Amino acid sequence: MARASSLSGFPEWLPDGRVVERSVLDSLRRTFELHGFAEIETRAVEPLSQLLRKGETSKEVYLLRRLQEDAEEGGAETGPDRQLGLHFDLTVPFARYVLEHAGQLAFPFKRYQIQKVWRGERPQDGRFREFTQADIDVVGADTLPFHYEVELPLVMAEALEALPVPPVRISVNNRKVAQGFYEAIGLEEVEAALRVIDKLDKIGPEAVAVALEEEAGATPQQAAHALELASISAIDASVADQVLALGQRSDLLDEGLGELVALLEAAQDLRPGTVVADLKIARGLDYYTGSVYETTLLGHENLGSICSGGRYDSLASDGKRTYPGVGLSIGVSRLLARVLGDDLATATRPVPTAVLVAVADEEHRRASDRVARALRARGIPTDVAPTAAKFGKQIRYADRRGIPFVWFPGEDGDEVKDIRSGEQVPADAGAWAPPAEDLWPRVLAAGAAKPAAQPVTEGAGPR
Repeated sequence: MARASSLSGFPEWLPDGRVVERSVLDSLRRTFELHGFAEIETRAVEPLSQLLRKGETSKEVYLLRRLQEDAEEGGAETGPDRQLGLHFDLTVPFARYVLEHAGQLAFPFKRYQIQKVWRGERPQDGRFREFTQADIDVVGADTLPFHYEVELPLVMAEALEALPVPPVRISVNNRKVAQGFYEAIGLEEVEAALRVIDKLDKIGPEAVAVALEEEAGATPQQAAHALELASISAIDASVADQVLALGQRSDLLDEGLGELVALLEAAQDLRPGTVVADLKIARGLDYYTGSVYETTLLGHENLGSICSGGRYDSLASDGKRTYPGVGLSIGVSRLLARVLGDDLATATRPVPTAVLVAVADEEHRRASDRVARALRARGIPTDVAPTAAKFGKQIRYADRRGIPFVWFPGEDGDEVKDIRSGEQVPADAGAWAPPAEDLWPRVLAAGAAKPAAQPVTEGAGPR
């Protein structure tokens, strides 16, 4: 048998990590559904021509093909309109989904989607080639009210607050502010300028100034003005005063500032300190038209944004109707890599089993099986010892797996032992239940200690 080797960029969590992941996903689903979002799932593949619409380079898309094509196909699957690829995000598939099912959807349509995606980029800290995303979007038919641009980042803030992670900060901007400002200073290549400004944290202001001149056709003075705008940050309406102090005005700029201030004021009222205006946030993709968002973990800023998105007005259109929307996406795998790698959260146990039923000897295994079946029928996750070893070894087997209780069937009555405290009491499989906190594995935030198991002796067993 060949020796196993890992593949870079394709994470596989151990069982206790998977418990944390499931807890995170379940928590996200609860929050999204509390706010009225319906779950959908889309296919894993899309035509290559659709995948490249967002501007992703072809080297990042994993193509799908069979090892052996049917002879009669004659290579027909080679063109971009016929070639299939694995989706690299959930936004492009969602846009296609809306167009295909528009007749069956009620608008505004609020959806959430949690799925695997694949992207052929260089693996590094927090970046994978296969990863899980969790998206929420609201899409309207022809129009979508601005208040959804306020609602969605606050929903994400609530969702992240419920997770075992450090506090988050959501940085917001409005593309209308930047576009209106650039137009006011006479900068024509607005989209190119936005893509360059979006790199400010990565390459620094000097390199951005050069890139603005080379890629966006800016003069040195225009580049300096663009960097002045990008340096502005505030948590309240003072952001508008700072922008206007730069001496530029336009109708689009005023509209964007009004929306940005409305978002900040709502956030300060509902989730004080969570949302901050940061005018260097641009989101380099061309289809964003209004509010844009990026989210960082406080104390873990080096991880980059764990949740981002924005308003888009024309991502989905069938030529007759346009479906504008606003959405955000959590990089769940990126978040989990930091949570698990830095022990920000741990599972109380790696297995679902709450009770291990001991086996006195193989002749009495069926009695142990009957106990297990009775406990399972009452919703208690139960396993049976794999061998009829000495009871001390069976207890150690449970301890190594984090199973908190061991059940001892007996002719004169059964007993159950909490192997953490050492307490052992008579029990009836038709009535006994573990404490609620022990029924299923739980996730503990950093600093919360698990109960310690007591020393095990070879003579442990029914009293």
